[in-house]
Amino acid sequence: MEEPETPTIRIFVDADACPVKNEVYRVAERYGLKVFIVANSFMNVPRSDMIERVIVPDGPDIADDWIAERAAATDIVITADIPLAGRCVRNGATVISPTGKPFDDNSMGMALATRDLMTDLRSAGAVTRGPPPLSRQDISRFLSAMDLAVTRLKRK
Repeated sequence: MEEPETPTIRIFVDADACPVKNEVYRVAERYGLKVFIVANSFMNVPRSDMIERVIVPDGPDIADDWIAERAAATDIVITADIPLAGRCVRNGATVISPTGKPFDDNSMGMALATRDLMTDLRSAGAVTRGPPPLSRQDISRFLSAMDLAVTRLKRK
């Protein structure tokens, strides 16, 4: 009797402003996973057959489109971009923010509503702050979320 084939898990990183790339590399190396670092400009990445740098042309949402067109049910997407997260969740991918917050069908509505509210406030002239810098707790939460996601996907 043959064992069922373990799915190939890939990690897609929306890399332009991703503060946890080094953590992604560590987790990917530990589990032997392929990583795609997607950006619209050159970015240094470790030399490894398992890490692929993807440079897309400049333009709105081109990196997002590249990721969303490929991310599937056995993939992990790392992004803080709410619309990209929503597209990837609809594709069945596991989506994690750099702070370790998982995006799923249940959380996407609130995330999109909050994003739209903040956009409306900014366009009305309100001064809003950007996200706070990552804390040690954020990085720890991110690493835990990555481990959990890989474990779940390997069990499927």
